[in-house]
Amino acid sequence: MTAPNPLLLDDGPIPFPAIAPEHVEPAVTQRLAEAQAAIDAIKAAHAAGTPLTWDGVMEALDRATVPLEETWTVVDHLHSVCFSDALDAVHQAVQPAVTAFFSGLSLDEALYAVVRAYAETDEARALTGARRRHLDKSLEAFVRQGAELKGADRTRFAAIQESLAALGSRFGAHVVKSTAAWHLDLQDEARLAGLPDSARTMLRQTAEAAGVEGWRVTLTAPVVTAILTYAEDRALRETVWRAYNRRAADGPHDNTPILGQMVALRRELAALLGYDDFADYVLDPRMARTGAGAQAFLDALEARARPAAEAEHAALEAFAIARGAPTPLQPWDLSHHAEALRREQYDFDEEALRPYLPFDRVLQGVYELIHRLYGVTVTPDDLPVWHDSVQAFRITDAEGVHRGSFYADFFPRDSKRQGAWMNALRTGGPRADGTFEPHVGLVCGNLTPPAGDRPALLTHREVETVFHEFGHLVHHLLSTEPIRSQAGTNVAWDFVELPSQIMENWCWEREGLDLFAAHWDTGEPLPSDLFDKLLATRTFRQGSFMLRQLGFGQVDMQLHRRFDPTGDEPAHAWGESVLRAYVPVDVPAGHGILPAFGHLFAGPVGYAAGYYSYLWAAQLDADAFSRFQQEGLFSRGVGQAFLDAILSRGDADAPDALYRAFMGRDPDPEALLRRAGLAG
Repeated sequence: MTAPNPLLLDDGPIPFPAIAPEHVEPAVTQRLAEAQAAIDAIKAAHAAGTPLTWDGVMEALDRATVPLEETWTVVDHLHSVCFSDALDAVHQAVQPAVTAFFSGLSLDEALYAVVRAYAETDEARALTGARRRHLDKSLEAFVRQGAELKGADRTRFAAIQESLAALGSRFGAHVVKSTAAWHLDLQDEARLAGLPDSARTMLRQTAEAAGVEGWRVTLTAPVVTAILTYAEDRALRETVWRAYNRRAADGPHDNTPILGQMVALRRELAALLGYDDFADYVLDPRMARTGAGAQAFLDALEARARPAAEAEHAALEAFAIARGAPTPLQPWDLSHHAEALRREQYDFDEEALRPYLPFDRVLQGVYELIHRLYGVTVTPDDLPVWHDSVQAFRITDAEGVHRGSFYADFFPRDSKRQGAWMNALRTGGPRADGTFEPHVGLVCGNLTPPAGDRPALLTHREVETVFHEFGHLVHHLLSTEPIRSQAGTNVAWDFVELPSQIMENWCWEREGLDLFAAHWDTGEPLPSDLFDKLLATRTFRQGSFMLRQLGFGQVDMQLHRRFDPTGDEPAHAWGESVLRAYVPVDVPAGHGILPAFGHLFAGPVGYAAGYYSYLWAAQLDADAFSRFQQEGLFSRGVGQAFLDAILSRGDADAPDALYRAFMGRDPDPEALLRRAGLAG
């Protein structure tokens, strides 16, 4: 008997170890057929005169594509964490059909007619609350996805969506391949002067795994950060900086033409729907509402951050000159001298924190925090995983109800894309019979791995990353919205970062750190003097940090608002010229982040015209956290209020209404600046 296709098993845990590239095409083909049959059934019932009801139209439509979405999410996830040429080939082969199906839903005139007809029924007119919002947004989504386009415009709209999906997939694959393709093997330990022992061990282990002598430098995030921050060898810093900032910029993995095509296609798509630009199209349903609204937000922050950033750079430059550093400073000098300045000003070396931040204890700290705030408990779960470094867990509430399971994959591999992210593998929620279908999610990252006989010892910034991604995860796992497309993180993208970014705040509180910060070997708590030094550095060079984030937001916004794709200048070159205004030193021509900027281009939309969301949500989280500070960092009451008003609600109400339900007022726009030390 032929073994069942593991991508088609609907019940039980996802059988990750059994999934192979050859399973993808038949599974996706079957799921596409099932989804189409479900859609056809909705239309056929209407054509046959069956009375239109919520269950028969909106609920049926919400559930029609679930098996396809879940299968494709698993395939797409494995493409990100277990990349291979075989998987990449089949992923690219089937993606057009998946994209065509989903874009075709909104272009299906008969399906749109069913939803519009239902909207005219007495039942629909009487809807309130989440159901009313879902119907209204569904009708808007049809229009936003081209339902009212005709003839050639309709055909072109569908073609653009397919092209954007294919180009985004290719963009992401190029970044993975180009990152993995580069390495530098060193035999002279003198070149590693300045690097902490943790970094040297990491480079040694990488070399040993590759079967080479010495130390291997790669472009994984922990390595690049360590080299640029600590290496005294300026030539080594330059080599790594140039390699990192030339990823996917030329050769067989060149993304520069792809990003230009994507910017042009996005503009064309927006124009087909009557928008002035892609930013206006993307932001119409979000909190910022328009590209001009997001631009005004960025400009206002820039006016506050730029003077501070310029003063900070002048101080850094003077400090570097006093140290005898070559001038003018280059991009590969900034992190190195900034760290030295921080050590001198605060007598603080971030590496001194590592022994007190072992990865496993950090995870337990996250679990203890969400237990205190939300009354949930995390325990190991016996689930099959896609790599032996992946851990699985389950989360239960105070009544013992299994709310969800999740996977944690936090260490770098050549087959894994860069960055950190959370994803929803399955969306559960309350069932009609009163039971609860558990959610399934995952968190991924590229943290400092274990070294020798020591566990993974993290930087404080890496700890913030762990807490951040778990904020997204609990937003998914603790959702109680019964309408699937409203559940969890299915919210406006300038609101979705609030649950994640607010979690980072506990990493700066003594009581928060005490949940997990203890020496990996002796168990000694984080010394008070070390905590005091850490806290003192919180506002160090915050103007420079904010200006850097503003640069990413501005280049994103201006590429999608002002760049003319019909001009002679390539999009990447034009974008890099925008970014130069946000870097305090001269950047060599041809070096920049855009060809590897997955947030903007490793998908049809992603954070395109939405990178401002990080700072927008930071303004919200800085303000919202003030309630915890005032009423208790571990207040079960405030935690429950946050759970009830925001985490559990998903998109059941407008984001500003959810925020007011928690805070009792609109956000304080000065909260972020106060936290960053830039107010006044």
